[in-house]
Amino acid sequence: MATLINLSSTQLLSFHSSTSFHPRNTPTLSLNLHPNSSSNLRPISIKPYHHSRKPHTWLVTMAVKNLGETESVTVSPESDGPAGELPPEAGVYAVYDKDGELQFIGLSRNIAATISAHRKSVPELCGSVKVGVVDEPDREALTQAWKSWMEEYIKITGKVPPGNESGNATWIKQQPKKKPDLRLTPGRHVQLTVSLEELVDKLVKENKVVAFIKGSRTAPLCGFSQKVIGILEKEGVDYESVDVLDEDYNYGLRETVKKYSNWPTFPQIFLNGELVGGCDILTSMHEKGEVAGLFKK
Repeated sequence: MATLINLSSTQLLSFHSSTSFHPRNTPTLSLNLHPNSSSNLRPISIKPYHHSRKPHTWLVTMAVKNLGETESVTVSPESDGPAGELPPEAGVYAVYDKDGELQFIGLSRNIAATISAHRKSVPELCGSVKVGVVDEPDREALTQAWKSWMEEYIKITGKVPPGNESGNATWIKQQPKKKPDLRLTPGRHVQLTVSLEELVDKLVKENKVVAFIKGSRTAPLCGFSQKVIGILEKEGVDYESVDVLDEDYNYGLRETVKKYSNWPTFPQIFLNGELVGGCDILTSMHEKGEVAGLFKK
């Protein structure tokens, strides 16, 4: 009987480094696996990695599906281990614990950096690794390399590696949920009992940091707003955001905020009820390392 296993593509395409890749809004991948079936994958070669100082027998030229034929290299969580010897190229890798049990199969744009990050975050689960460098590592080639190793493991064991199970956050860093943007009114056709300027005044005084931006924090509609959001997020600032272009729930807000702050452009960032400034000022503060100290007091 065929076994149907659903794997989230976010789980499927996992990259763990500064060059990580997380596709968005991609459909769930269904792998219909049968012991006697074969996958229609386009030919992909995993090339050997040649180090200038000494050869590596554990990186071999092989077909993508041969996870079992790839030799493993021991990882030492207590030391730097083989990080300096691992290839910085893109490819597929499998991590085994100290008992030789496969824990996770992943992809990376920089294998050495990814394995190093795993050793630091989950040293108890990193006993050894198998690595395959994917030649011409476009998105499709990397995906197919991952699928071939995953299919091979599932056919043998009948299960998904623990780290690749849906909802497992051991190997994949979960992105924190972002706050929703604030709405100042119930709707543009609702009669307000107080003026919009009073609502703005109340908002900036009752919340430590407020960013009036064009668009939402998840989808800014101008480059300056996007840059400001990026700085606040990078610095870990807890802030509220308000879309001044939302004509349904913030009707008239754009001109009201300009008048309230006596500042003609957006974005505008308020701290403890006082205007800090816009993109140029926040960028300058960020470059001087002043953002975290000021906004987290």
